[in-house]
Amino acid sequence: MPSITFVLPHWLYWSGLVILPLLAMFLVRRQRGRPSRGGLSHPIAYMLWLCSGFVGIHRFYVKSWWGVIYIPLFFLILMGNLQVKEATNQLSEAKNNVLIADFEVERAQAAVTNEVAGAEPKLAQAKQGLTSAQQALAEANRTSARWSRITGQLAIALAVLLLIDALLLPRLVRQCAAREAGAGADTAVADDEVPRHGTGWIGAVNGFAGEFVAYWAVIAVYVYYYEVLARYVFNSPTNWAHESMFLMFGMQYMLAGAYTYREDSHVRVDVLYNYLPGRLKALVDVITSLFFFIFAVALLWTGWVFMADSIAVWEVSFTEWAIQYWPVKITMVLGALLLIMQGLAKLLNDMAILTGKQA
Repeated sequence: MPSITFVLPHWLYWSGLVILPLLAMFLVRRQRGRPSRGGLSHPIAYMLWLCSGFVGIHRFYVKSWWGVIYIPLFFLILMGNLQVKEATNQLSEAKNNVLIADFEVERAQAAVTNEVAGAEPKLAQAKQGLTSAQQALAEANRTSARWSRITGQLAIALAVLLLIDALLLPRLVRQCAAREAGAGADTAVADDEVPRHGTGWIGAVNGFAGEFVAYWAVIAVYVYYYEVLARYVFNSPTNWAHESMFLMFGMQYMLAGAYTYREDSHVRVDVLYNYLPGRLKALVDVITSLFFFIFAVALLWTGWVFMADSIAVWEVSFTEWAIQYWPVKITMVLGALLLIMQGLAKLLNDMAILTGKQA
């Protein structure tokens, strides 16, 4: 199988974290409230063909059991890749053995030239070792070439099947849709938007931030999918997938904190709290908010220090990918600000409950 040398550009990483969630939010809002056509979708069929066609998922999507052909073929490719990897290791070892044997011959030859006693038998032994090492190298080359050829042929067969299915997919989708016609009436898509809490625009801002970073989880699915495919199918692990995702999840953790607080979803001990009446709950929240603001202000202060130090040197990671760290540090400050804003909104709401201005 060929190697994949793609390295995610920094500009594509940062722009993708901004553009893809905005696009997803736009598509969700456009579809919300519209009737669902149901049935099969050509775009979904081709997405499955592109992303997981190598195991026949697109065929199963259109209820075609011919997709099982892909599974053993892909399994054989994986097994072939393991053999290629093993053959590559053996080839490398054989090359090293040839170099060592060649060095031994040169040293024995020098000893013979200098008429060192007993050098002749050592030279003959060294030449015999060199011959054996060269034979092992030739065998390793043949083994590596054989397994590379086998996996290449299997990959070509898989690619041919995928190209054929790319042409057949529209007809397969229509045939499957015809078989399922009349199975169910159109239904409206439920508006499952989470109600916004808080005091007006603060709750709305944190709701937007929470929804925005939630779509980053979808990005992670595709990135790790690519990493697994590149590592185990093409023997080409990336130097950016893991780092890009743990940085993304760190930023998601910071930016979603206020949204989680708005939805009252942070982990806490509420064994007794849940049994309290509404106004008493509000009183407890007002009293314990002191500890919340101590934490939030400390987070804002330390985050500001980290951000300032990072921007001052335009900090990047020490890895081979060398991604920028300063945008990550900015989200620490932004997340702390959103958390404090939501805390103030909740405090005002609790005060209104205590004073009887809110039911």
